[in-house]
Amino acid sequence: MKVQGSIVFITGANRGLGLAFARQARALGAAKVYAGMRKVEGFDESGLIPVQIDVTDPQSVAAAVLQAADVTLLVNNAGIGGSVRDALDDHVEEVSRAVFEVNYHGVVRVSQSFAPILARSEEAGIINILSNASWLPVPFLTPYGVSKAAAWSYTNHLRLALKQQGTRVVALHVGYVDTDLTAGLNLPKSNPDDVARIGFVGLEEGRLEVLVDEKGQRLKHSLSSNLPGYVEPDPYY
Repeated sequence: MKVQGSIVFITGANRGLGLAFARQARALGAAKVYAGMRKVEGFDESGLIPVQIDVTDPQSVAAAVLQAADVTLLVNNAGIGGSVRDALDDHVEEVSRAVFEVNYHGVVRVSQSFAPILARSEEAGIINILSNASWLPVPFLTPYGVSKAAAWSYTNHLRLALKQQGTRVVALHVGYVDTDLTAGLNLPKSNPDDVARIGFVGLEEGRLEVLVDEKGQRLKHSLSSNLPGYVEPDPYY
């Protein structure tokens, strides 16, 4: 499908990567771009329609669907981090519950809610923003990585569930992105505008998975090797 002429809804679009996707959709000629966010107050950007949505709140999601009942392309971008020491940290369970509610259950909730809307269009799609951390164990990101691994698995199940209605589902995997959420990390980061552009190109090319950076490409390739990246992570840090 083409972004041009589509009607796009992006969660977590008030800043960072979500805002980059919203701006890129507008630049590519989307007919309408809904920028989903928890608080719409103070958001004012030409060409973007702010919509209140809290992906952890079923009533909020339902209200957003009613407001954006013409969507043809959904971008599930909303997500949170949550750091711990490692997998044995006493707070792993507590942090994981909060992270999963957004990064996994939020994707499930929003995807299920918009699926009937997307079914109305001959060309419709979903892009789920995932992470290299699905495959790479980063100790301080344990809850985040596990939540993204769950979201990746759900994305694959969702693709099968929506195949009959003709809705394309794209999994976008990316490492650190240069946003305010990663400002304190002195590590290589992808430009959010580049990530959005690559994601939309992948959708238009008919790809089911988009691996944004070289590290993600090597990690995915390693999964079938004798020493996959999740067993020998040191070369990928």
